Amino acid sequence: FPSHDRLTSIASGATVTTIAGLTLTAPVINLGTNAQVASYTLVLTDNGKMVDISNASANNLTVPLNSSVAFPVGAQINILQTGAGQTTVVATGGVTINGTPGLKLRAQWSSATLIKRATDTWVLIGDLSA
Repeated sequence: FPSHDRLTSIASGATVTTIAGLTLTAPVINLGTNAQVASYTLVLTDNGKMVDISNASANNLTVPLNSSVAFPVGAQINILQTGAGQTTVVATGGVTINGTPGLKLRAQWSSATLIKRATDTWVLIGDLSA
């Protein structure tokens, strides 16, 4: 059986997709946070993070075109509205975001997750309003 150091090396390798015969017991995944206080456009390093928007006024979280910011298909970005100002998720021209009943976080402390489904197509799921 490989040593702990060897397992760490294997698990952190970017080219490894599976590790046969290995069981993870109670893995913990901690999300990094990107705190914002105004309208914000997503960047590649937001993938897998929580974008925390604290603003007293209405604000936008903008999803850029794939040609500008190439998130991989399957990318997930969590959004948390900590301020009283309603956060609206906005698609840059050419980007499609599907969500129901709309693309606004419902209230302070609402959260949602953006998931990239295709080159310029996303879905927004969570505590949303029209």
